[in-house]
Amino acid sequence: SKRIWRTIDLREKLNHPYYYPETPHNGLSSLFDVIKCGILNGCITAFDNPAMDDEFKLKMSAEAVSNLLVQIDSVDVENPNEPGTFTRIAQRTEINGPDILAYWVKEDWFFDKQRSVMDVRILGLCPMASKTDPSTGEVMGYKPLFWVYFPQLRPLLVRQRVFLGNNFSAPTTYDHLFHERYFSSYIHKESNVFDRTINSYYTGLDVLLEGEKIKETISNFEHDLWHL
Repeated sequence: SKRIWRTIDLREKLNHPYYYPETPHNGLSSLFDVIKCGILNGCITAFDNPAMDDEFKLKMSAEAVSNLLVQIDSVDVENPNEPGTFTRIAQRTEINGPDILAYWVKEDWFFDKQRSVMDVRILGLCPMASKTDPSTGEVMGYKPLFWVYFPQLRPLLVRQRVFLGNNFSAPTTYDHLFHERYFSSYIHKESNVFDRTINSYYTGLDVLLEGEKIKETISNFEHDLWHL
């Protein structure tokens, strides 16, 4: 078996079903709205310190998640009547579905001896919010919010309808999309003795190439089992 961490970028066209709609309507909701609603209603548990700990150890209360999604920042605003004079005010920032631009996915690839195939089991999801400069509004990067345990999340995903393509009469669910691997992603970490990510020892295009190399290794392992 091999443990893999990958990133799903919601800006890619194939991943748009996880991002839209920006506002829930007609029974449709974005993936983050489903997760957020499940946490605040006590259906699932969020786990803190996502950047350093992905072992689902530090539980967060619904109140802690609510406080995380609503932040108060102090910004300096120039007085239009007195140029060069700034006043510090409190700015309320709320993280909603449109602010989530990526997800981290933690999964295990393993060889199923009963069926003699390589299979995958998703363990967790971590929503990544856009991190902006409060004074300029410029996007500075991504900020991981929390981890959720995927098996606990599945009862919500299997009931949430997703609009896919142009055929509204044949809806699917988020659980089906994940089961069918209907997303585009790249690997940013594999299990290793140093517990380091790929971008800690590669830069630029080499990071993506190393991720593709890991994918090929998993594919070749299954293929080589049947090679004579």
